[in-house]
Amino acid sequence: MQPRRPGFPARLDGQAPRSAPPAASQARAPRPPTPQGVGLDSAAVRARMVQRLAAGGIASPQVLQAMGGVERHRFVDTALANQAYEDTSLPIGLAQTISKPSVVARMIELLLGAECAREQGLGRVLEIGTGCGYQAAVLARVVREVYTIERLRPLHEKARDHLRPLRLANVHLILGDGMQGFPGGAPYAGIIAAAGGDNLPPAWCEQLAVGGRLVAPINAGSRQALMVVDRTAQGFKQSVLESVNFVPLKSGIA
Repeated sequence: MQPRRPGFPARLDGQAPRSAPPAASQARAPRPPTPQGVGLDSAAVRARMVQRLAAGGIASPQVLQAMGGVERHRFVDTALANQAYEDTSLPIGLAQTISKPSVVARMIELLLGAECAREQGLGRVLEIGTGCGYQAAVLARVVREVYTIERLRPLHEKARDHLRPLRLANVHLILGDGMQGFPGGAPYAGIIAAAGGDNLPPAWCEQLAVGGRLVAPINAGSRQALMVVDRTAQGFKQSVLESVNFVPLKSGIA
């Protein structure tokens, strides 16, 4: 199965044309300039989110820059756009959610700690659960290539619509069963999952490269927690970290 890439926009948005100056006979007292980029489109709004992420413990300049560069409000419904830069998960339809900014940043920062990423950066990454496409857009700024798979066709199509204007040539969108991974792109330097189950699917570990890292939520007793799995030449090493709250991991295509 060949991965589908986002298309390209028909045009690029330019700056709004400036109005002509008034005639001398109609000139009035000068007005203050109209601020540009106000509201959710303002870089200042994202900068405040990034400041909160840094204060909360995100230390990677690469991750913070990527989080500040992606407009999260464009990945949620218009009615929820005013909450886009709060540290909260939001519904995206079909009982799925867009993760909190702090969780996205935390998981990507963990992913960048892979042994194979320390010298040359992170290469090919597999994302399980495209959702609305937001995390894929952030990943595209910090890794060389992103394969992202979604089992729900309406979300796959929604993510494609969200990502198309961004012209991310290094993002491959796949409709498929995430529990099977995507052998066509393996081995992966990193695998990141946006849904959690009782166990890690064997396919994920098989498709992880030596020196690579897997970051995923997993059910640990009465709670769900982040698990980090590193693949070494000697085998797999795993660590269970802080509690998280993700949607259940499911198989099949719907």
